[in-house]
Amino acid sequence: MHLGMHRCIVVFVVSTTGDGDPPDTAQKFVRKIKNKSLPHNHFFHLHYALLALGDTNYANFCNGGKTIDSRLQQLGAKHFYATGHADDGTGLEVVVDPWIEGLWDALKKTFSSMATSDQQDTDLSDCTQDNFHKNASGQEKNKSDLEVDLHLLKLSETDSQKGKAITSDSIDVETLSTVLAASLKQSVPPLSESALNVPALPASYLEVCLEQVSTEGETVPSDKDSYHEVSISKAVQLTQDDAVKTAISLELDISEQNLAYQPGDAFDILCPNRASEVKELLLRLDLQTQKNGAVQVNLLKNSSKKAAKIPLHIPQNGSLQFILTWCLEIRSAPKKAFVRALADFTQNSSEKRRLLELCSKDGSADYNSFVRDANVCLLDLLRAFPSCLPPLSLLFEHLPKLQPRAYSAASSSLQHPGKVNFVFNVVEFPARPEHPARTGLCTGWLAGHVSSILRPLGTVPASEQSGLILVHVRPRPSSTFHLPADPSVPVVMVGPGTGVAPFIGFLQQREKEREANQEATFGEMWLFFGCRHKDKDFLFREELERFAHNGTLSNLIVCFSRDEPDAAGTVNRPTYVQHNLSLHAKNVASILLKDKGSLYVCGDAKNMAKDVNDTLLEIIGNELQIDKLDAMKTVAGLREEKRYLQDIWS
Repeated sequence: MHLGMHRCIVVFVVSTTGDGDPPDTAQKFVRKIKNKSLPHNHFFHLHYALLALGDTNYANFCNGGKTIDSRLQQLGAKHFYATGHADDGTGLEVVVDPWIEGLWDALKKTFSSMATSDQQDTDLSDCTQDNFHKNASGQEKNKSDLEVDLHLLKLSETDSQKGKAITSDSIDVETLSTVLAASLKQSVPPLSESALNVPALPASYLEVCLEQVSTEGETVPSDKDSYHEVSISKAVQLTQDDAVKTAISLELDISEQNLAYQPGDAFDILCPNRASEVKELLLRLDLQTQKNGAVQVNLLKNSSKKAAKIPLHIPQNGSLQFILTWCLEIRSAPKKAFVRALADFTQNSSEKRRLLELCSKDGSADYNSFVRDANVCLLDLLRAFPSCLPPLSLLFEHLPKLQPRAYSAASSSLQHPGKVNFVFNVVEFPARPEHPARTGLCTGWLAGHVSSILRPLGTVPASEQSGLILVHVRPRPSSTFHLPADPSVPVVMVGPGTGVAPFIGFLQQREKEREANQEATFGEMWLFFGCRHKDKDFLFREELERFAHNGTLSNLIVCFSRDEPDAAGTVNRPTYVQHNLSLHAKNVASILLKDKGSLYVCGDAKNMAKDVNDTLLEIIGNELQIDKLDAMKTVAGLREEKRYLQDIWS
């Protein structure tokens, strides 16, 4: 383990398992570095960076990474880059993406520093000389070549998924024209001519029998006891018909269910798979005539799969149609192991070859482009590969449980007793070569479910309603995404689009608290909201303007990203919420750093939340006059103090 006198640079990425333990692959390493006989300077030569992965929904957040980090420090190792703590509970990418982006500059700076200090040292360590100062032919490289290598490494990560190839001896990047002809069904050279590195065939472990016993009549999953059947009392379209996205607000009547919630909590909603897709899948598997047969699932006696278990989400004696409708996520993108298994049940040799390519190491870029990123599901694969006819057991082994969808409460029970509101965009997946046009599973189902009572914003609902529209919901309390217990603490809320939903609940709650306690001191409330068009998708406009008018909302800062230029010919700026945050940097910094306030972010994880996080780093860095690494530490401190909270989704 001891690497002698030479300096070495290492990047660790460590997850956490069990009760705060390092993963199995790191256990041996952790045992060795915990050896009490090691001297305090054992790793004095080591310069490292560490990214810890964890989930705040579990105890001992990121403890696997923290254990290694603290022990390396005790043994004399030094950081060359700040440690990152990524939270799967709110979205790993919020921390991982900026951490990786900053890593490249830190690596180049560190290697450059080492190269300068070691110019006259002929005994360079393996990790700095052999790996970074020699090219494939063994020739030594200079400092500029080193920077080229680092640039190549960065390109290989970010551009490989875009069909770009990187030459081995330069940083020229060119688009391969043949990639344009590749598709879900067809590959092109060099992949189509390669000897494939195919994963091992997953072991089968289930036996499925269909009994000719009718089980008609089931309507909801077997775990319905944890859910409450409630009626939808109101459905309002919040956007104009010509808006890019359709936003719908639902009001649920929970008065008879005794369901308590706080603003910031969410509710799970059960939704079924599309009846048309279930029907097509049954027809494709030649099981339509057996859809009402009772399903019996048993473990194969001679399976090589270790610790095999019958999936708990598949009920015994449920009908096949019921299981495909309520229990299995048939819309999920098939994992590579599933694709590998499907290949063995494909008769046509060219179709089988393509499936093997998609699950192979060599075909990772194609898998990402045509399966994962294209939102391809099992039914799409079966359409694309007609000779593939998998057994039912394979579906039960590989399709995950159909999960409920969570929606943040957009209301306060203080203002709407016995009611809870949700708001959502109807997700749309346009037609593409891999699949037909379709809507999101739950949002499309809800929109169709309430079509008979859906009304435009500002219109009076019909006096009579033809029958109750019912859904199954269960509370999903948040442990942290609530207003501060002390109402005098100032609050900054960032929620563009439907991300404003929980903040409507916050503001309704605060409005009622102010009415009931007029002598109390309440902290400032800032809301940064954004949408495409002021007149098409400004959600909750009247309510937000009322909050601003009566003082509940201290500052309402709004931006519109797609509005046309005004009469003077100037385009409304800034465009996005992070731009408005920058404009009000002094106020935001003062609230967070001086007044010990809280920042809440709700909405899209991939773009908005990342951009807001980057802007926050800039605001903190500029205000405190510190570099990016120290700003990251400060922001990490805000997270640990539960003063920087996120409710984000991908």
